[in-house]
Amino acid sequence: MDIGMLWFDDSQLTIAEKISRAVAFYDEKYGRTPTLCLVHPETLNGGEEIVAGVEIRQARSVMPDHFWIGVDDKSKRRQPTQLKAA
Repeated sequence: MDIGMLWFDDSQLTIAEKISRAVAFYDEKYGRTPTLCLVHPETLNGGEEIVAGVEIRQARSVMPDHFWIGVDDKSKRRQPTQLKAA
């Protein structure tokens, strides 16, 4: 994922609730459901791998209590279009 939305949430909610809120906001703002969320390993703490249909991955480059959410590069790639003969 090269581009995404950075979401901060240091509330006492569970990680699943935090990510679900971020997913809902992303979907409303961008009109597309995200497929990937990167979180600091301490935030994930060995928890869930999929929340609200979004794959969760650890990334040390993301600060604790931050969630980098967006569309995985693999899922946005399209199959090559075939040209029709004239």
